[in-house]
Parts: sequence; C-alpha cells; structure tokens
Amino acid sequence: MKIVLASNNKGKLAELQSMLEPLGVELIAQSQLFAGEAEEPYHTFVENALAKARFAAERTGLPAIADDAGMCVEAFGGLPGVQTAYYCTQFGYEKSDANNVRALLEQMQDIDNRRATMVSTLVAVRSALDPEPLIAVGRVRGEILREPKGTNGFGFDPIMFIPELGNTFAQLPPVVKNSYSHRGRATQQMLDMLRENWF
Repeated sequence: MKIVLASNNKGKLAELQSMLEPLGVELIAQSQLFAGEAEEPYHTFVENALAKARFAAERTGLPAIADDAGMCVEAFGGLPGVQTAYYCTQFGYEKSDANNVRALLEQMQDIDNRRATMVSTLVAVRSALDPEPLIAVGRVRGEILREPKGTNGFGFDPIMFIPELGNTFAQLPPVVKNSYSHRGRATQQMLDMLRENWF
C-alpha cells in the first residue's frame, strides 16, 4: 500500500518509513509527487496535522499520514509548540535545526526550570474528506541541556535529555530512539490503529 507522507522533512520520512515497515507500507514524501505545502494556521498539533494530511490526500488521491511535532517548554508555557520548526526565525536567525537549538539555548540561558516535553501527533486519512481520521499522540518528557550532546537525530535531539535513559536523543542509536521517542510512541499507536482499521 502506498501512503503519502505530508512532509518534506527527510528525518521524519526515514524514521516513519522504518517504523511502518512491518505493515509493508511504501511511504512516499509529498515532494516526490507535488510542489508546495499545506498552510498550518492552527495552534494545536492535531489541527495542523489534520490539515496537512487532508491537503496531501487531496493533491495525490492517495491515503496520507501527517506528523505535527514540536518542543513544549514548561518555562515558556508550552511554547514554541506548533511553531517549533520556525522558532529561531523570531530571533533573526535563518530557519534550521542548528539555529533552533542555538536560539532556544540563548533564550533559556538564565532559566533554571529546564523541563520540556516533545510531542508528536500523527494523523492518517484514507482520503481528503475522510470523516474518521486516525489520530495518535506520543509524548516524552525531559530536560533541556545547556549545551548539545550527540550527533544522531535531528531538530532538538542534541539538547533534549531523557533522565530515564541518561542521554539526549542525539546520543542514542536510531533503533533505541525510535522505540522511545515521541514520534516512536505515536507511530506505535498508529501502527495498531492502521492494522485494526485499514488492513
């Protein structure tokens, strides 16, 4: 079965493809099928993920999966949240993972409360008008380090320290990260829902 991933993020594509492999799903990045991206005007992960999934399904005629994920920093009242990917741009930096990490560390330099949650919301639709989208949410709580550690992963992985594991996500082998991460947890839920409802 072919499913379009409503994202152009290569890191997300690689992670989700490996985790959906047990279903025999061929996950195709939307950039391979059309140009452009859905607007994400909402303030919640689930609304933005649903908008992205419906947009990709409409443009391709294929079932679609979208992931909206982000960092929710306790000291910032849950922000940057849905604006995580563009976080650094509000401080004059060009959009990039490295600049997001730099900006967050700068904004938190005098903050002692380092608690944060990484959230991933996956939405799957059979078609653009699917009245019954499948929705899975994964969360991982941790702490923001004061400097990056590790070279694996992407996004905020180098500064998201997981106390139970004693490492940042960027210090973990991909197979360990995928089994424990916010996206890994959401994907496991989604796998179960896809098996039950679509396969």
